[in-house]
Amino acid sequence: MNPRALPLPPPIVLTFAASDPCGGAGLQADLMTLSSIGCHSLSVVTALTVQDTVGVSRILAIDADCVEDQARTLLEDMPVAVFKMGLLGSIENVSVIAEILVDYPGIPLVLDPVLASGRGDELADEEMIAGLCELLMPLTTILTPNSLEARRLLDGNMDDNGDNEQRTLVECAQSLLDLGCEYVLLTGTHENTTRVVNSLYGRRLGLVRNDIWDRLPGSYHGSGCTLASAIAAYLARGWSVEQAVGAAQEYTWQSLTAGFRPGMGQFIPDRFFQIRGHGGTLDA
Repeated sequence: MNPRALPLPPPIVLTFAASDPCGGAGLQADLMTLSSIGCHSLSVVTALTVQDTVGVSRILAIDADCVEDQARTLLEDMPVAVFKMGLLGSIENVSVIAEILVDYPGIPLVLDPVLASGRGDELADEEMIAGLCELLMPLTTILTPNSLEARRLLDGNMDDNGDNEQRTLVECAQSLLDLGCEYVLLTGTHENTTRVVNSLYGRRLGLVRNDIWDRLPGSYHGSGCTLASAIAAYLARGWSVEQAVGAAQEYTWQSLTAGFRPGMGQFIPDRFFQIRGHGGTLDA
């Protein structure tokens, strides 16, 4: 046997997500993003989808017992640095995943609340949304909704101050923090502004950082998955939340700028823009 010391493994991130056969979003986007930023990716499949770059036509949730078996088998074998979650498929999956996370309280969680496709196809019902708010948000290190997702998450938590359609993004962020998240990164892609403003809020810190980006032409499939997975990757590499959010936005911006349109629908981010010579660095 070769006596040389074995190399240390890269940081490990476990993602819970639905499979996207076109490779634009979901599990495939997570795996590409995490790998390109130097992490080893583990995956728990929560649902199978029939979709392309235009939209989602069918979702088949994986049985919750199978989801639990996938996760616990991996967690008993390898040390996970960060959890990342996307589309979970069913309220049963939300519940069983929350039970798993309670057993691993020291591992950060990046939660991307995938509620609809870019075309507007519904991917989560009201019961699932309630489960996200009640079971997973109190366990979440950083939540990464766009403005539409933020307001929909709060639909079931309306108070006497008015409806959620009229809430400012600052009010949305505070309400989401009140549900238990440590941080909320609100992305402004869907807001009617000249440039995109992404704002990070902390439970005890208020506004932590604002980042402003030029709007890119076209529509992108998987940009939210890419951003959340990039945050998870940088957290796994030991960066602070604020540092990880900054680096992940730069990575996502570069991948969108280098994006391509392989089909008849949306563009897909190029998560391997460095390899294809489009510039940028991993540690921007």
